[in-house]
This record gives sequence, C-alpha cells and structure tokens, in this order.
Amino acid sequence: MTSREQHDRMANAIRFLSMDAVEKAQSGHPGLPMGCADVATVLFTRFLKYDPKNPHWPDRDRFILSAGHGSMLLYSLLYLTGYEDITLDQIKHFRQLGSRTAGHPEYGHAAGIETTTGPLGQGLANSVGFALGERIMNAAFGNDLVDHYTYVLAGDGCLMEGVSQEAIALAGHLKLNKLIVFWDNNNISIDGPVSLADNTDQVARFQASGWNASHIDGQDPEAIAYAIEAARHSDKPTMIACKTTIGFGAPTKAGTNKAHGSPLGAEEIAGARKFFGWDYPPFEVPADILNAWRDAGKTGVKARTDWEGRLAEADAQLRSEFERRISGALPANFDAVLTDYKKKLAADKPKVATRKSSEMALEIINGAVPETIGGSADLTGSNNTKTSQTKNITSDDYGQRYVHYGIREHGMAAALNGLTLHGGLIAYGGTFMCFSDYARPAMRLASLMGIRSIFVMTHDSIGLGEDGPTHQPVEHLAALRAIPNHNVFRPADAVETAECWQLAIEQEKTPSTLALTRQNLPTVRNDFVAENLSRQGAYELAGANGDAAVTIFASGSEVEIALAAREALEKHGHPTRVVSVPCFELFDKQSADYRRKTIGNAPIKIAIEAGIRQGWDYFIGTDGIFIGMTGFGASGTIEQLYPHFGITAEATVKAAEARLHGE
Repeated sequence: MTSREQHDRMANAIRFLSMDAVEKAQSGHPGLPMGCADVATVLFTRFLKYDPKNPHWPDRDRFILSAGHGSMLLYSLLYLTGYEDITLDQIKHFRQLGSRTAGHPEYGHAAGIETTTGPLGQGLANSVGFALGERIMNAAFGNDLVDHYTYVLAGDGCLMEGVSQEAIALAGHLKLNKLIVFWDNNNISIDGPVSLADNTDQVARFQASGWNASHIDGQDPEAIAYAIEAARHSDKPTMIACKTTIGFGAPTKAGTNKAHGSPLGAEEIAGARKFFGWDYPPFEVPADILNAWRDAGKTGVKARTDWEGRLAEADAQLRSEFERRISGALPANFDAVLTDYKKKLAADKPKVATRKSSEMALEIINGAVPETIGGSADLTGSNNTKTSQTKNITSDDYGQRYVHYGIREHGMAAALNGLTLHGGLIAYGGTFMCFSDYARPAMRLASLMGIRSIFVMTHDSIGLGEDGPTHQPVEHLAALRAIPNHNVFRPADAVETAECWQLAIEQEKTPSTLALTRQNLPTVRNDFVAENLSRQGAYELAGANGDAAVTIFASGSEVEIALAAREALEKHGHPTRVVSVPCFELFDKQSADYRRKTIGNAPIKIAIEAGIRQGWDYFIGTDGIFIGMTGFGASGTIEQLYPHFGITAEATVKAAEARLHGE
C-alpha cells in the first residue's frame, strides 16, 4: 500500500513533467494533468492491468484519454511507467515536429496510446466499442483469455459534445459494466466557467442512461480507489465524477481558464514548485519516485505471464483461432470462397440493388469470417447489413454478431472505431449515404489512425427517389473521397460489390466506405474473371470497336447508363469504350502506365455519376463532359428524377455527338 506522502510525490511527478513540457513548448494544456494527477496515479499504480514491456498484450486494460488536450498526462504516465516509446527526450520535445508526443494523443505514434482523441467526445464514444469488443471476444474465448476493463478520462467538453449522449445511451442499454469513466469535474472550459454555457446535472444524466454515477473528491486517493473498486463490482457501466481543481497548485491560475490551454509561465511554475515542495529542476524526477513508478509498471508482468500460460494451455483450435483474429489475418479460405461466389454471380446474373448485392456478399463473407460484427443506425432493413449469421447482441448475450445502434450515426461510427481498435474483430455499420455527414468525424479519424473500420452507406444518390433532397446525397461522394487514406467504393453490380467487400475486408490499414444503391441494377460483369478487377480502382469494362472516339467513365448505378450510351454511339459509328470506376483511391495507387492506358487518349471523355463533378476531372480533364448533378435533388420517383436531371444514356449520346460534330 502506497503511503499518502509517496502517492503525493508520484502524482507530483506527473504534474511537473506536464508543466515543464508545456512551458518548454510554449504551447499546450497544463491544467488537466495537474488536476487529474491523483486519479491517474491511483489507477496506474493500484488497478490498471498493463505491461509497458509488452504494450500490445491482448488482455491488458485499456486507458483512453478522451480529453486529449491533456495529453501530457498520458505521456507522463507512459514515461514514468517505462514504455520505451516515450522517453524523457520525447517529453522535452512535446508538440514538436517529428516527436511522438503530439499535441493530442495520436494512435500509432507510441505504444500505450489506444486511440486518437482529438475532437472531444470521440474517445468516450470509442470506449463503447472497446468495451463492447471485450464482451464479444469474452463470449467467444472465455474469461481465461479475455477479461479486462476499459477506463476513460473525460472532461467537460467530452460530455457537452452531443456524441457523448449517443455513446452513453448505447453503453447503458448494453450494460457494458466493464466500462469505467472518470469525469474531470473542474467546472472550467476555455471561455471560463462551465456555467457560462451549461448547467446539466451530469451524474443524473448518466444515471438516466443506465449507468452508475456518483460524485467523489478527485484529489483524495482513497476516495478514488473506493470508487474504482465499487465500479469493478457493478452490473452497469460507471461514471465517477471526480471533483478536481484545474491547474491544481498554481498559485494564481488554479481553478481558472488561464490554466486550461496555455503555458503557466515561469513565475507560476515557481510558485507551484514551492506549493508542492518540489525542489527539482525542470524534467527531473527524483530516483526514488521514478523507481516507484517503474515498479508500478512491472506489477502487470505476473498477470501477463499467467495469461500467456492460460493461452498456451488452451485448446489448440481455440488458441489458433484467437491468435489469428488478434493478428488481423483473414481465414485461409477467404479468397477461394469469394472466387466461388463470383462464379455463381456470373452464371446467375442477378438484377438487384447494390445494397442487396452487399447483403448477398455479406452472407458469404460472414459465413467465412467469424469475426465480422455488423450493425446499423436503425436502418437494418434499408441498409441490408444483417445476415443469417448475425443475430442480435444484447446485454444478456454478447455472443452474437449484430449491433442495433439506434438512431446514433455519430456514436455508431465512433464505436466502430473502438471495436476495430480493440482487436480481434472486423466491424461494419450502416446508414444512409446522406448521413455520412453525421458519421464523418469518426470516419476521418479512422483514416487518420489507419484502421479497418467499414462504413456501409446505402441510398447513395437521387436514385433513392421520393424521400427528396434532404436524403439525396450529391456532394457526399466527393466529400468522402477528399479524406486521405479512405477507400470509397461505388460498385456497379453484384460482382463489383463482392469484389469491393473483399477489398474492404482485406485492407488492414485503410477504412472503407461502400456507397450502395436503393434501385435495382443489372449485372454488367457477365463473364467470370477470377481476378478482382475492382482492386485496380478503374478498368475497361467494354472496349471500342476500333480506335475510341469516346471514353465514358462511370461508377455505380451510372455504369448501366454508360453501357447504354456506348451501344448507341457505336451504332452511330462512333467507337466508344466504357471504364468502370469503383474506387478513385485504388486507381490512384496503380502504376502511371496502367492509369494512362485506362484513361486512354480518346478525344472525347465523359464521366457519368449522379453526384457532383468534383474529382472527375482527373479522368476527363477540365474540358471533359460531365453528366451528373450541379445542385440538390428533388422529391420524385427514380423514373422521373434521372431524366429530370439529364442523367440518361440519351443525354450522354447527345452531348458526345454535339462535341464530335464540333457544336
């Protein structure tokens, strides 16, 4: 048991490393680490299950700093407990270009950073996925291999962001009792007192959402320990409201917004050193305190080695499957299963919407890949995300594979990232393409982190019809294609849909969006080809009879229009080829030679997509012809809307021939 004096000195090591790093950088947020040092010290020395020398151990507890601006708290902890990635030199280079210690914790920069928590609320919402992932994996592999907690430190900003309500409501509904959230209840935001903008009773809000929640003194180590112990024996998720003082120990700035987002200044830090009796120069942690922290970092070694022993003794088949899933590797027969399925599609030539094609592909994929976890934001019947293998996950049964997220697109997308980051699972979730606007913050972070989250976006154009322009995406494809490291797939038929799903499942370091139609589409890939042609991003679907005068590029539902236009142009004596473009991003990764040949040198280039032009000039040039949308959609049937907006084979032929004739 750590004495109070020892605890205080260990907590002060966090405070001064944080103060000194922010001061040296002349940038950062010292207030949170100073106020929350006691919570962090109790958690990391008395409860958290972790091993800095084996930081990716699958059964470690997860610690998520949702209030990511307080990143020096996490960096200090990682250095003090002995994570090799965070050295004292890294702390001295806090917020500097090329350092691991970025302004907000960045996943992949250093072991011990479980997720990227920049925008407030995302970490809290990720944590629901982490905690659900633990329960799903526990149901599959048992307590011997999966039995850990997810701890979160959230600030006022995390709780004010709307995504927090989506997240906590879902966690409460699913009774994720191994999720424990510390709220840094310091009453201060950037503008000043929280009361300027908010007077929500947060404890009551969490309780109303199915959580245990209570107030404690966040600077009393025994109160903190008692609250954690109680939370670990709860049948609900727990929120611990930790009353703290932001910038605790700073003589004039403690408890004010001046301690929030800027360095304290030399005079204030000198006063804090005096307040805490910390008589050491900047960045120096006395040997006895550093040793105490390093000893705390070693306490998880036995838990890890015991776990490794249980893994070694587990049934060979169970152990092999666990290790495969954790590694991220796909089942050995995955490619063969997809190839057989493509043969069947080439023979059957189904005429179905690509949302239905997606369901058909998922029926095959979910049968072959047991770690897929599906879901939808209350649009299951429209998104077609449920298959025979994916029964509902409930608070009584985590051993299933489908999550009903409710009308919570923002929370769903963030939870998908948490499920993915937890490991051992491949998570996908669906909504309407237009509502990618709600999911976009988490979609962007998935791309930034480089993880395999999969977003199923149906009703991908004006083709959804009568719901009208509020539901008809026009700019969304371009907007999602603008996100770096994000594959946006828009398949043209059932064959391309299967190929795009295969690619999405294979991409371990790139998230994917599948843009899928409501309307039925014919099979345009009539001949079986074993090769995944969609892997190239764009490929010639139909060649010209002779040297091409016209090349038509199209994606998704508009490939059918391109083929009809080609047929008419060929009949009129104008050799025309069609290039299907299921994925801009993968095409951009092909060799310059392949891209040049695929785009070709036809004098007239046309692109057809029921969205805006942005991005298509890459294929057709600034003088190319674009058949698509220039504004918002309208309410009407699909049969009315495509002609109304001029997205037809006839309009394409007319535009091509006008250019051919020099008009």
